[in-house]
Amino acid sequence: MTWWAAYLGAGALVGLLAGLLGIGGGMTLVPILSALFAAQDLSSEHTVHLALGTAMASVMFTGTASVRAHHGHGAVDWRVVRRMVPGMVVGTLASTLASGWLSQRALALAFALIVYAGAVQMLLGRKPAAARGLPAAGPLFAVGVTIGVVCGLVSAGGAFLTVPFMSFCGVPMHTAIGTGAAIGVPVAIIGTIGYVVSGWSAHGLPPGAVGFVMLPALFAIVVASVLTAPFGARLAHRLPVTALRRVFALLLFALATRMIVTYA
Repeated sequence: MTWWAAYLGAGALVGLLAGLLGIGGGMTLVPILSALFAAQDLSSEHTVHLALGTAMASVMFTGTASVRAHHGHGAVDWRVVRRMVPGMVVGTLASTLASGWLSQRALALAFALIVYAGAVQMLLGRKPAAARGLPAAGPLFAVGVTIGVVCGLVSAGGAFLTVPFMSFCGVPMHTAIGTGAAIGVPVAIIGTIGYVVSGWSAHGLPPGAVGFVMLPALFAIVVASVLTAPFGARLAHRLPVTALRRVFALLLFALATRMIVTYA
């Protein structure tokens, strides 16, 4: 029962962050789930793999709840979604399918380094030049592939990179947050498939695991996060986004550091 309460608490947190910042919450969940799975001794060889896969699967649901709320505020640019998603899907599928061949230490280090970079970008929050706009279709596809590879490695929908990127290209902040959430949903679907396939034949997985996705934890996280995501989205349109993003960046620093200390 204690573990269910922990999963519900984690889900409530990521749901709030999903609505607040347009993120799917996967990056936040990975260190939390790694600690919870390790404490339960579910699978010593695949703790990080399970955390990554389960976190990615949760983004499908938290992201969808966040998108619905942001769309209601008119803060999703669907044209940008259609242009960025194809490249991100390609990159995400490639990195998640490769995850089963990487060691826990390599995955933890890659996670931490990428999250540090994303946190620094969020903390700096550089404003775009007035005349800057999104690149043409070809370069935007390449950007999407690159971000997609990163998404697969850290189990994120990509908003921690797509939101700063869109903001840098002149997209208004609230629109960037809502659009980033929408981009993350198809990325999470493909990423989840990748983690299921890459872990399908892995040995020593605990009961309830489908590939690298732990279904009992996923269920509890989804129940709580879907309830809190709309509340976070409402807050995002009332509170100063810059301050919120800086707080989240500091949280990312702490979570990435914990991953290094634990697994590096």
